[in-house]
Amino acid sequence: MTQDRLRIGIIGAGHFGRFHALKAAGSARCELVGIHDPDAARAATVAREVRTHARDLPALIDAAEALIIASPAETHYDLAAAALAAGRHVLLEKPIAATLAEADRLAVLAAERRLVLQIGHLVRYSAEYAAVAARMGQPLYIEATRIAPFKARGTDVSVILDLMIHDLDLVLALVDSPISSVDAVGAPIASASEDIANARVRFANGCVATITASRISLKTERKMRLFARSGYMSVNFVDRKLMMIGRERGLPIPGGQGYRIEESSWREHDALEAEHAAFFASIRDGAPVLVDAAAGRRALAAAIAVAESMAASRALAEASGLLQQIEHGAGGGV
Repeated sequence: MTQDRLRIGIIGAGHFGRFHALKAAGSARCELVGIHDPDAARAATVAREVRTHARDLPALIDAAEALIIASPAETHYDLAAAALAAGRHVLLEKPIAATLAEADRLAVLAAERRLVLQIGHLVRYSAEYAAVAARMGQPLYIEATRIAPFKARGTDVSVILDLMIHDLDLVLALVDSPISSVDAVGAPIASASEDIANARVRFANGCVATITASRISLKTERKMRLFARSGYMSVNFVDRKLMMIGRERGLPIPGGQGYRIEESSWREHDALEAEHAAFFASIRDGAPVLVDAAAGRRALAAAIAVAESMAASRALAEASGLLQQIEHGAGGGV
């Protein structure tokens, strides 16, 4: 294993960019060579905090071996393409791009140059996801809820790409089957894009997932329930608790016909540190990329399918409302 430190640059000095910079600055495996942001004052502030340099984009790409891109979603493709074309490894925040065609081009660029392109679906690096994946067999039904109070940050995209895409990625990883249909509803409440969304996703293997996301709630809640032939599982991602009822492990349930209950909890687990460690290991040690361009594309395709179904549902509701108005008007004129 090569021991030299990886030269890392951060593109984006906003909320997540700052967290990435703090994590990279404290890592023994990398050297943070600079930060770029269109807001030069913001870049300078974060650079001082982590004792590195604020650089323009060409200088940062030139100085780095690998780049972490934590910029607004609409800039992901252009920035990642520039980095990959320059021969730099990339850790790209979700979503991978704005369109599937852009995602495909990034995947080709990375493959042609034999570069690591890792997508920042952070929850895949959590202890809870590892526990779910290890214990749950093929799911028959999944119910996921991800709600949070309103914050202006993230409203450059809909709640689908802001929050729901996390659970879409988790569900896709757990089910591992093509999507056969999507039925979704949602609405903008506090921003120009959808702030609440619910999707029912059916897979080719028969599994069904119901996913709810909201960024206008009064509390934060991230939960998942899973049914499988092997048992039932409930996961609380906020409290870091898991409960499973099945036959293979845990304490016997009185009168439970042979079923057992297992309850687990975790201490604080730094998923961002695990994500960085995986990125470094893929570059330096040749480890497989856990969340690669193909996974990023699948999550984006699912998010687009949800958005399209939501738009169709809204159009149907609006047409129905208009029809009712017309009928009411016609009836009133008789």
